[in-house]
This record gives sequence, C-alpha cells and structure tokens, in this order.
Amino acid sequence: MAGEKLIMQKLQKLEKEVTQIKAQMADIDSVMTEEDYLALMDYRKQKASGRLLSHEQVKKELRA
Repeated sequence: MAGEKLIMQKLQKLEKEVTQIKAQMADIDSVMTEEDYLALMDYRKQKASGRLLSHEQVKKELRA
C-alpha cells in the first residue's frame, strides 16, 4: 500500500509539472521561422513596389 501511495504522489506531481510546462510553452503557430520571415520580407518588397495584385484583380484576369 505504501508503495502505491508513493507512486500516486509522484504521478500527481508529474501531472502538475506537465500542466505547468504546457502553460509556459509557446504556441507553435505563433513562432516565425527564418523561412517565414524571409517570405514576409519578400512580400513587403513586392507590395512596396506595387507588383502585387489584389484578389479582385486576379479574379478579373482569370475571367478574361
């Protein structure tokens, strides 16, 4: 019985620790990779130079 009680206490402690770790973890979807950053910089350059088309412009071109 004492062994089972000790095991349960350790499991409860581990469960609390895992819960704390999960709460402190960064959301993987909110982390920007180097590839994401480079794509964003490329997008900003294209936007600044006026080379991007709006969704509406693309739809018009596809209909023509």
